[in-house]
Amino acid sequence: MDLRLKVITTSDAYEVATTPLVLIRWERKMKTKVSALGAGDIGLEDLAVMAYEASKVEGRPVPANFDDWVATIRSIEPVGDETPDPTDAAPSGD
Repeated sequence: MDLRLKVITTSDAYEVATTPLVLIRWERKMKTKVSALGAGDIGLEDLAVMAYEASKVEGRPVPANFDDWVATIRSIEPVGDETPDPTDAAPSGD
């Protein structure tokens, strides 16, 4: 699963991508499975944890304390979701 996140902080704006390492760290911290993402059961803290871990993996300078990093966040949002929604049916020719 490749989820890209756009992060806007008080001093920077960038995109990060999740990797298996990022998702495993997220699962451990949030005590849930990645399959919950497919059900649309995701909150802002989930996105923040993923973005924080992805930032660390990509070598971006982030504070050692997660809450200190969160205090700098202005916005986190998924971008470029390439996965089609199976419940969003295309219009039929009827």
